[in-house]
Amino acid sequence: MSVPGGDAARTGGDTRFKRLDAAMRRQQYRADALLEVLHAAQELFGFLPEQVLAHVARGLALPLSRVYGVASFYNLFRLAPRGRHDCTVCLGTACWVAGGRDLLAGLEEAHGAGPHQTTPDGQLSVGVVRCIGTCGLAPVAILDGEIAGGQTRDSLLRRVKGWRAP
Repeated sequence: MSVPGGDAARTGGDTRFKRLDAAMRRQQYRADALLEVLHAAQELFGFLPEQVLAHVARGLALPLSRVYGVASFYNLFRLAPRGRHDCTVCLGTACWVAGGRDLLAGLEEAHGAGPHQTTPDGQLSVGVVRCIGTCGLAPVAILDGEIAGGQTRDSLLRRVKGWRAP
């Protein structure tokens, strides 16, 4: 059985779509397997572009709005490619109160990328999480996987400054 709409014309001959079709087939095209299928899609493509979301919606016989809603709800999923470097700001209660929103505003002002966005040069992705469980270090940012506590707008901007070409 092949996924509806899984033809080469619609997917541009990209073999990753065949592997995504196989992942949906393993899940028996069940709508309740949406999270598992989105995980597989993101592993294959690195993020979830609109064409991939539409392919999943057709394959699982779901409205595109539901697939997009799930993909955009969970922080795990990315709707745009990651940049070379990643800065994720914690916006949990402790970090919010300690200035997490100011960290995020500083990144957006200085680099033009807000939550879940990547700078046009592809060098910096900005993310947000609701809590990473290091409340005693608030406000916290995760810089290329390294937790940096006690950040201020200035200290965070200094740390990411070298990530982008002048």
